[in-house]
Amino acid sequence: MKKFLWVFLLAAGFVFSGCATTDDLKRTRHDVDQKITAAKEETARLQKELDGSREVEKSLRKNQADTGADLTELREQVKKLQGTAEELRRDLDNLRAERREKDAKLKDIGLRIGFIENFIGVGKKSEPGENAVRKEDKKGNSNRAARNGNNGKSNGYSLAYKDFKNAKYEDARRGFQKYLEQNPNKDLSDNAQFWIGETYYLENNYEKAILEYEKVIKNFPDGDRVPHALLKQGLSFLKLGDEDSGKLLLQQVVKDYPATNQAKIAKAKLKELKE
Repeated sequence: MKKFLWVFLLAAGFVFSGCATTDDLKRTRHDVDQKITAAKEETARLQKELDGSREVEKSLRKNQADTGADLTELREQVKKLQGTAEELRRDLDNLRAERREKDAKLKDIGLRIGFIENFIGVGKKSEPGENAVRKEDKKGNSNRAARNGNNGKSNGYSLAYKDFKNAKYEDARRGFQKYLEQNPNKDLSDNAQFWIGETYYLENNYEKAILEYEKVIKNFPDGDRVPHALLKQGLSFLKLGDEDSGKLLLQQVVKDYPATNQAKIAKAKLKELKE
């Protein structure tokens, strides 16, 4: 009996012990399942964040690549602009050098004109032509005195021009010079001065012609004979063999008076000199 009781108590102990272990296992399993679920959710969340980070990284790399390409293109454009700016600076320096050279040549022309004046001894108050007129008047040449005297100022110009057309260049000079003495600033004064230069040009006295044309330019700068005088100065220098001075004056006619017949003649002459 005692033996049976002991077995019964032992069996009951095992039963109760087994029930406690099953509950614990269930609770443990439940806890483990929750932790596994939480771990899976956390893993999924981390994976999602990782995927998002990868997308962001990919986008950043793409932007970086695009930015690098843009920077490369900008660098190329900057290089091109620097090259263009350098080319423009060179062109500007060349233009300035050409301008200085032309200015120097024009100054040289002025010096040559001054040299011719000093060499020939003209440009003084009393010129040879004026002295000749006075001598002729003293000799009593009544016809010439009447022409250049009181028979009308415009008539004196007309008669001098008639002498010019008839190739009486010395008489024409005297007439025009007399007209200028009496009419230094009239409408026909620049014409008279120009025709004086023409008489010397037609006599092949190009040095003196240059000086008389210069008086047209200096004394009547607003007159319509200035482009004529510049053109004939240029042609006179060419006749004297001074091609550089002649070209510069012809170029000045083309530049300053482009719409005139003198500019057309100057262009044609410059083209002829190039050939």
